[in-house]
Amino acid sequence: MLETRAIVVHTDKLITLVKVNQGGGCEQCNWQGCGSGKLAQLFCSKPRQFEVTNPIDAKVGDDVVVSIAEGSVLRGIGLVYLLPLSFLMAGVMLTSLITSEEHQDIYIAIGAIAGLTFGLFLTKWIAVRCTGRQARPYITQLWHEKWGN
Repeated sequence: MLETRAIVVHTDKLITLVKVNQGGGCEQCNWQGCGSGKLAQLFCSKPRQFEVTNPIDAKVGDDVVVSIAEGSVLRGIGLVYLLPLSFLMAGVMLTSLITSEEHQDIYIAIGAIAGLTFGLFLTKWIAVRCTGRQARPYITQLWHEKWGN
């Protein structure tokens, strides 16, 4: 399970927004680590807000632990990046097999665009249809209950 520290900035019956202050990377980034958090700060220096599930009924201003299942991150990457790319490549290969030598590049480009477009629409359809509780981040507990400070 992946966890991060956040502050609740808005809550009502339907949604809870949390603000995550970390720039990314592990706890070592502020000390002697690899420094990937410093690189992330170059591109995302503002605190980011996320919509999360609030099963513990945290209030505005609470310092909380937000978690997400590890597998959901990899599934999301596969869905958003690999599926459209796979259909783009399939469109290129299929078009190259069925076209003649004359003007083949134009048809391959059209096949690539058609495959990518289909892959993006399929990704959107899967994301809307299969969005479940597992993929959504949720508040597990108050920060001081986990770390005592």
